[in-house]
Amino acid sequence: MLQGVLFFPVTPFAADGSVDTAKLSVHLESGIEAGAGGVFVACGTGEFHALGVQEFASAVRTAVEVAGGRVPVFAGAGGSLPLARQYARAAQEAGADGLLLMPPYLVAGPPAGLVAYVRQVVAAGSLPVIVYQRGTARFDVASALDVARLPQVVGLKDGTGDLDLLGRIVTAVRADPATGGSGFQFFNGMPTAEGTVLAYRGIGVGLYSSAVFCFAPEIALAFHRAVTAGDDEVVQRLLAGFFHPLIALRDRVPGYSVALVKAGVRLRGLDVGGVRPPLTDPAPEDLAELEALIAKGQALVTEARPAHEAGDTDAIAAAEAVAR
Repeated sequence: MLQGVLFFPVTPFAADGSVDTAKLSVHLESGIEAGAGGVFVACGTGEFHALGVQEFASAVRTAVEVAGGRVPVFAGAGGSLPLARQYARAAQEAGADGLLLMPPYLVAGPPAGLVAYVRQVVAAGSLPVIVYQRGTARFDVASALDVARLPQVVGLKDGTGDLDLLGRIVTAVRADPATGGSGFQFFNGMPTAEGTVLAYRGIGVGLYSSAVFCFAPEIALAFHRAVTAGDDEVVQRLLAGFFHPLIALRDRVPGYSVALVKAGVRLRGLDVGGVRPPLTDPAPEDLAELEALIAKGQALVTEARPAHEAGDTDAIAAAEAVAR
């Protein structure tokens, strides 16, 4: 059972374009020390779409070694069926604890085809699998149930934002004894998920991935604590002053949901390189806006401490230190 803030690290690239496993190790250790509840390596934020199989395997091995059993390590898989199966096997050989199965490439298959896709990727190994629905992978209630009933499938991550449909899927899966009931985990996988956390919690989906945790763990953790404690004032202040402006900046250019995160890591002092094409790095004026937003978010966290985080200052100081 995963819990807390889930960490989706970026994949650092060296000057020659190769995966920089030394920088990845530093990035991973920082996130784990800051309090990540789990590591999802080489997934969307980690530019899975841009990694070769050997690069992917190297990143997963690095994450497994750095985590050292402290938190579970899930690895990305997806794309065409043969490649998805190859990534699944590579992740298992590298020691991953599970897979995040992302959508197949380009084509949008019917629900029955998506179920068959999941079945065949799952069969490539023995790892637990979380299925990610978004883009070309969208399940209806019946097909979601079929997938949830597969013994290796332990969760569904939603990036569609269709809360009406997801609410019906959640209810159906949790009521079905063949799916593990309350043991089956649902995730909010929307970009900058903090912006939709309240809506997802309303249908019983509390887990979410935090891209912000990559570059500002102190802000991500403060928001998570406020949400779980029911501190609506802090939640609204962080949404209005940091997360909503960040979402507006993210939506300015396609691909900024990844490029801004990587830029944020660089702004906090770790040179993880730029993004690979077809993504592009942020323009200078957008970088300046991101830097100002980080400073604003930190100020909001500091202001919130007396009311919400009394006695927790040591943990927050540690998070800020590893971010630097």
